[in-house]
Amino acid sequence: MKMVQVSAVIITYNEEKNIARCLASLKDVVDEIIVVDSFSTDETTAICKSFNAKVFQNAFKGHIEQKNYALSLASNQAVLSLDADEALDETLKKSIQQSKTNFNFDAYSLSRLTNYCGHWVKYCGWYPDKKIRLFNSTKGKWVGTNPHDKFELDKPNTPIGKLAGNLLHYSYYTVAEHREQTLKFSTIAAKALFQDGKKTNLALVYLKTIFKFISSYFIKLGFLDGKYGYTICRISAHYNYLKYSKLLRLWKEKQ
Repeated sequence: MKMVQVSAVIITYNEEKNIARCLASLKDVVDEIIVVDSFSTDETTAICKSFNAKVFQNAFKGHIEQKNYALSLASNQAVLSLDADEALDETLKKSIQQSKTNFNFDAYSLSRLTNYCGHWVKYCGWYPDKKIRLFNSTKGKWVGTNPHDKFELDKPNTPIGKLAGNLLHYSYYTVAEHREQTLKFSTIAAKALFQDGKKTNLALVYLKTIFKFISSYFIKLGFLDGKYGYTICRISAHYNYLKYSKLLRLWKEKQ
């Protein structure tokens, strides 16, 4: 049986502290590595080239746009998409290698396990965090609302395969990093919602904030992750507050 060749695609910007771990995990798993960089000012591109990755520069217009552009550069239809702060564990490596000899699905989902300040998060709604990351790139595209992208097949209800193992996600090294990204991402998300014509009101801002904490901390058992679980759930709720309050402000400014 002919083995399917797989292209790994990654988008980057100033990821020198993460990218080597990501690329090292792809050794003997993929047949090509495509990196689309947004003009990094650190050693990101030099590290990528040291792993024989094909590096392309492209101005960043959004996560969805950048990932779809990266797909267009892959030489193979079978694509493994990773973020720079992710890496394959040993079980997932074997699963992907096995799929190359028996690529029966248009897409495969996997579980993502997140490391938060040195703690592996098992609750808070963060695990198993199923993601489609291995797929036939001719059968779908990246969609969603920036900065939250997802790969979606063109044909709904298409069967999706499952890969054993975990995609290790090294999210935040400090709580301060989480707070900083919350400020940035909430602005991006609010603008995307505004452009889509989505509206809110003050009551909904507070209801969505409160419900997010209750859902993450109690319903999704965030308290079992200890002090980091509480921190994650609190900041996640604050993200909702920021996103919808910024959306409300955008509509007021327009009026």
